[in-house]
Amino acid sequence: MSEVIVVTGAAGFIGSHCSRALLERGCVVRGVDNFDPFYGRELKDAGVAELSGFANFELITQDIRDRLAMERVLRGADVVVHLAARAGVRPSIEDPELYTSINVGGTVAVLEACRRQGVRRFVFGSSSSVYGNAPEVPFSEDLPCVDPISPYAATKRAGELLCSAHGYLYGLRVAALRFFTVYGARQRPDLAIHKFTRLIRGGSPIQRFGDGSTERDYTHVRDIVQGVLGAVDWTAKDETGFEIFNLGESTTVSLSRLIELIARQLGTEPRVEPLPEQPGDVRRTYAEITKAREVLGYRPTVDIESGIGEFVSWFEEFYGGQRISAARAS
Repeated sequence: MSEVIVVTGAAGFIGSHCSRALLERGCVVRGVDNFDPFYGRELKDAGVAELSGFANFELITQDIRDRLAMERVLRGADVVVHLAARAGVRPSIEDPELYTSINVGGTVAVLEACRRQGVRRFVFGSSSSVYGNAPEVPFSEDLPCVDPISPYAATKRAGELLCSAHGYLYGLRVAALRFFTVYGARQRPDLAIHKFTRLIRGGSPIQRFGDGSTERDYTHVRDIVQGVLGAVDWTAKDETGFEIFNLGESTTVSLSRLIELIARQLGTEPRVEPLPEQPGDVRRTYAEITKAREVLGYRPTVDIESGIGEFVSWFEEFYGGQRISAARAS
């Protein structure tokens, strides 16, 4: 009998890719999304259009903070893959109350709905932001993560702790996945790779915060999906517990090099406008992935050069000859 998996944030960037992979496995997927207007719907609609071709997919438009509604969604479910969240470091500084309501309150509501419906397998989408500016690199899962430097990071760490508490109290088996700077087709338009591609392609200058030396562990969404599927399988083991796993490429790319790679794919020279560093931005992210390799069978395969090439090709195909303005894409 096919597993019934509830994916929250199913119309979003990572959620839609994960939902498709689960559907291709033969799982029954109930996708939950509230279509938050944080960015335009065209990317989410494109993801949903791919999913709608599967007979074993159901889309439910729902706010995860409504616990009673989530209980109805979870009836008969085997696993929850909880990816719904209000994303973004800089916007969280402007509206920390909203981020706390969705990322903390929403996670509590989904966990409580699991408890009341007897769903004991849970995969939580966390973030490398929880490491803050930890000096130890690469970041390992056993770092204390007690110094987040943005409200977004703090809400993700709070979500992990809530998952841990529910696992201990109510016998859930929880995998908390710390995603490292995910990119790929249908990436949010406010994120660096998408934003820089749009600006360079349109002949507009890039606002580069800092001197370009900040580094990120850019991780292709195809590799992230592989890790999520491994976590879903891990939760099927007949025992309870809570574990954290890093999902990254375990390599770093500087901001300056990222801009160069995108410009090279587009066959042009970027115009860079240097600006001061932004509050909440970390200096570096770098994943230690030994645990994910050994426990989840995680094997990232997409290097940054080929990943950027794939992204630029998708961008050109998706937007065609349109000149995408910053206003439209926000």
